[in-house]
Parts: sequence; C-alpha cells; structure tokens
Amino acid sequence: MYWFKNVMIYRLTKRLDWSEEALQRNLAQNAYHPCGQSDMSKFGWAEPLRGSPLLHFSVNKQILLVAHKEEKIIPSHVVKRELDNRVEELERKENRKLKKTEKQALKDDVVSVLLPRAFSKNQQTAVWINTETNLIYVDAASSKRAEDALALLRKSLGSLPVVPLAFANEPADVMTSWIAEGKTPQYLTALEEAELKAADDKGMIRCKNQPLDSEEILSHLGKGKFITKLALDWDDHLSFVLNDDGTLKRLKFADNIREKNDDILKEDYAQRFDADFILMTGELAKLTENLLDDFGGEKARL
Repeated sequence: MYWFKNVMIYRLTKRLDWSEEALQRNLAQNAYHPCGQSDMSKFGWAEPLRGSPLLHFSVNKQILLVAHKEEKIIPSHVVKRELDNRVEELERKENRKLKKTEKQALKDDVVSVLLPRAFSKNQQTAVWINTETNLIYVDAASSKRAEDALALLRKSLGSLPVVPLAFANEPADVMTSWIAEGKTPQYLTALEEAELKAADDKGMIRCKNQPLDSEEILSHLGKGKFITKLALDWDDHLSFVLNDDGTLKRLKFADNIREKNDDILKEDYAQRFDADFILMTGELAKLTENLLDDFGGEKARL
C-alpha cells in the first residue's frame, strides 16, 4: 500500500466527472510504458493495485493514482570522456578544430550509443483524489514533483483547475502562538523539533531534541522570530512536520494505526490494499479537517 510519506494538498476549484469508465479511458492515453532502447525517459500512469489492469484504484469516493517516471542514467563523466576521445581523434584526423554544432552532433551520437546500456531510475508519485471534499493530495516532498504529477493528470483529463490549499490564518503565526503561549490544540502534541526564522529572513535556527518550551526558544520567539516548521504528533495516530506553506512532510503513521488491518491474510493482497487505503485516507481527511478548523478555515480566493 502507498502509505503517504509527504502531503501537498490542492483544492479543485470546479467539480469534475470522476466516473470510473471515463477515468480509465482518459488515463490510458498517458499510460506508463518502459523506456525503449532509444528513450531517455518515460512518464505515465501505472496500475496502483498489483495485478489489476486498472490505472486507478477507487473505493468510497476516494481515488488513488500512481504516476511512474523512468529515467535513464548516464553519468556525465562517462559521456565527457567518450566525447573528448572522439573529438580529439577527429580533430587530429582532419587537422582542424571542430565547430560547436559538430561537437553537439558527436555528443548526441555518444548518448545514443550509451543509452541501451544505461541503468534506469524509477520513481513513483501517488495521487489521492478525495471526490467528497474536492481535495487532491500528492505524496511529494517537492512542489516540482507534485506539479509534474498534476500536469500529467491535467493532460489526461483535458482540464484540472487546482490551487494549493491555503489556510485563512498564516501557519507561521499560528504555530508561533501555539508554542509561545503553550497552547497547542488538544489533538496535537508539539515534538522537540522546529525551525525558527527572523521576520527579515536573515536569521534561522533549527532545533532538534530540544524542548520547545525552554527559555532559549521562548526568548527567540519573544524577540520576533517565527516558527516556520514544527514537528507534531496528531492524537497518537501519526507524526509529521508542518511547514509554513501548509505542506506536511515526514508523515509517520503510528504502529497501532498501520496494524489495524493485520487480521487480513497476507495472501489476500487486494483486500488488505483496499482496507489500508480506506484507513489512510480516513486518517488524513480527519487531520485535514482538524487543521482547517485551527487555521481559521480556507483562505478566501479573490
């Protein structure tokens, strides 16, 4: 199962048709196929559930997609060494310096010769669409990776009107007041890790294994620093780092949550996948609800 490790949340600004037949048909236009001998990279949709022909996994109005990227890895020093040898040999043979365009043509040829022997790097990005709340969650630590997956979905559907989920109250202000006043919400426990920044962005403090109610930290907050990253535990269900842009990093579901479906036989892979997906999405949907409550709801779009 794809237990999300990071979460970037996006708001769909219009309702879309998520009917299973249409979705499968649209995704199939951009299905992932492994790199051929002359391909540098391939990017497309893979089957979320092993052994299923479907490019989506749908249950309880929740949809899981998996974007698969394969890239051929050719170390730059290998290309340079081979290219230098060819340039030197040709310049000696023709007794002249090669032009820039000629060197580029030689480089392209070197790459095409090395490609069939190159190793592949594979990367999968899970995308969860909550069709009840009209939110899309991407398991990505960088906005570039999340945007790539969303761009692939946009290309497949023809349209994908989304904006990053934004809170009405600035997360940095709220997190700072939680620690400065010692009043985190009842369901959240601040862990001993945070990042503090000065208002002018010139000073930054990272602390780990450091009680956040210590005099030192409170002094920094009193002098105008803001908390921009904060490690939190949510109700003993999962821990994560909350960033000032509203993204969640380093999600770790508690053992008591991940083990809830251990009574399902390992051989019944599809049933366990189904149960784990329902469990994970239920937890993250509830956490999102809690965060929206504590950050004053969603920011109004102009």
